[in-house]
Amino acid sequence: MPDMSANLAQAVLLAKELDEDKVTPGVLGFLVFAALAVGVWFLMKSMNRHMGRVSFEEAPDPDAAPSSPAAKGEAPKA
Repeated sequence: MPDMSANLAQAVLLAKELDEDKVTPGVLGFLVFAALAVGVWFLMKSMNRHMGRVSFEEAPDPDAAPSSPAAKGEAPKA
């Protein structure tokens, strides 16, 4: 079994060689972010289209009988 401390020492040496000021997400990071942004834009566009088709007016139920005289359009008896 190889010595774990030697592997750790090599990893530390490689990490020190990287300049933290020059590490960037790169082109791949930009492409992934741009693809996510385009996907969200299409989802929002689709949602707005579907929400425009929804009718929020509730039709009265023909089977339900009105329970109060005011619902029938009658004046309350005094």
